[in-house]
Amino acid sequence: MIYLDNAATSFPKPPQVIRAVAGAMEKIGANPGRAGHRMSLAAGRVVWHCREEIAQLLDVPNPEDIVFGFNCTDSLNLAIRGCVRPGDHVITTMLEHNSVLRPINGMVNRGLITWSLLAPGEGGVVTAEQVERAIRPETRLIVINHASNVIGLAQPVKEIGAVARKHGIIFLLDAAQSLGVLPVHPLDIGADMVAFPGHKGLLGPFGTGGLYIRPGLELVPFREGGTGSSSESMLQPSELPEAYESGTLNLVGIAGLMVGTRIVRARREEIQAREKELSDRLWNELQDINGICTLTTRAPDVGVVSFNVTGYSSGEVATKLDRANIAVRGGLHCAPAIHTHLGTLDRGAARASVGHASTDADVDALISEVKRIARESM
Repeated sequence: MIYLDNAATSFPKPPQVIRAVAGAMEKIGANPGRAGHRMSLAAGRVVWHCREEIAQLLDVPNPEDIVFGFNCTDSLNLAIRGCVRPGDHVITTMLEHNSVLRPINGMVNRGLITWSLLAPGEGGVVTAEQVERAIRPETRLIVINHASNVIGLAQPVKEIGAVARKHGIIFLLDAAQSLGVLPVHPLDIGADMVAFPGHKGLLGPFGTGGLYIRPGLELVPFREGGTGSSSESMLQPSELPEAYESGTLNLVGIAGLMVGTRIVRARREEIQAREKELSDRLWNELQDINGICTLTTRAPDVGVVSFNVTGYSSGEVATKLDRANIAVRGGLHCAPAIHTHLGTLDRGAARASVGHASTDADVDALISEVKRIARESM
């Protein structure tokens, strides 16, 4: 199978990641932070070293500002629900994933907050000027998808961060498609929080992810319970990271994530350049095929290329490619607002997404098969 669905999860995982997961199961196996014996202490060191790797990738000084969650969705929920209060106003864009749209829209529907949903312009971006015009006295949070999982275009996050700082508004960056590929440095961007998955650009296992929280920003935890610290108190600890990490951590996943992040730190620029080269070539080749329409007017900034074939739904295209042993994703990609904006809500799009292990031969095979499907539709 030619795998071109890396925007959903990276595959194949590096063998070092697989060995780290198996090693944590076979050789450590204890609960981190829940005992003083050597196995538990070894497990705790794995968790700490993973925080260090991610902090270094983000270029932030304190690993304790990295909080682990179940995944990026979980981390976004913590960030949004933890800082938004009744009466607040939130600014987001039509590029967001349902991991952002649903928790915010849920609060809007309950009458708790108000919401501005900004449409991207012709170039596929939401400008800092648009964001600034949407600000109200009660605006508390700006949420921006760094790179779209549908159109693959990056947003001007540093400029938006400057607007957020100017007005004293919390800025949350969704780095689901960018961390591990694009540089993501919250101190430079001006992001107060960065949510990320472990299983995509960081090459880690499923069920991993986290949230960077800038020092001094306090969130209301939405999960409370055992942390292995302050056990004499029935109140949730206030110190990071325990304040937001109740329950047993996913040690085996974190062990794999530590190694995946280490690989990415060594290869990020190489990965970015290679994914850009492959996605540029794919996007350019698709422009010359009759019956093919790409969703953007320029090549993407990350390795995501979405397109439609005249006469077929995106699901039909994905099924035909699957029969040819090529894995892509059809549908709406959990991002209904951008599909509404693009006029593709009724059919979605076929999304091909290259990754760290993608090759020229993979792209060649996809182009050849898409040409065959397009001829078939004529």
